[in-house]
Amino acid sequence: MTLKVPVPSEYVFPAGALCLGVSPQIDFDRRGEADNQARDKDTGERVWVVRVMDLDPEAGKFGRSTEVKVKVVAPQQPVPPPSTVPGYPPAVKFEGLTLTPYVDSQRCKPGRSSGDCRSRMAYSLRATSIRPASVVPGSVAA
Repeated sequence: MTLKVPVPSEYVFPAGALCLGVSPQIDFDRRGEADNQARDKDTGERVWVVRVMDLDPEAGKFGRSTEVKVKVVAPQQPVPPPSTVPGYPPAVKFEGLTLTPYVDSQRCKPGRSSGDCRSRMAYSLRATSIRPASVVPGSVAA
C-alpha cells in the first residue's frame, strides 16, 4: 500500500504556481503501442503531467529547479485557465492534491558500500484537477 497524504495546494505552493504546460504521461512499457499513455493503477484513468513554476523564492536555491511536475489523473486532458496577466502563464492551484513520499535510490551505484549510497527522501505530487488561482500571493492588484 502506498501512502498518499492529502495536502492543500496552498501548503505545497505557498507563493503560488504558474502553469507551464500539460502533456500525457508516457508508459514506457507500452512504447510500441499507438496509445502509450500511462493509466492510474487504482482507477484506470489517464495520467497527465502538469508542469508548473513554483513561485516560492526559496524553491530555486541550492541547485533545485523551480519547475515542479504534478500528475493529474483524469479521463480528459486538463485545460489550464486563461492567463490574467498578459505575457505570463496562468496562475493555478490543484484540487485533490496528494503527496507521496518515497526513497530515491537512483544515485546508489551497484558495488558501493551502503555508507556511500547517495539516496534521498523525495516525494511525488498527484491531483484530481487544476483550477485558476484567485490571486497569486505577493502580487499587487492593479
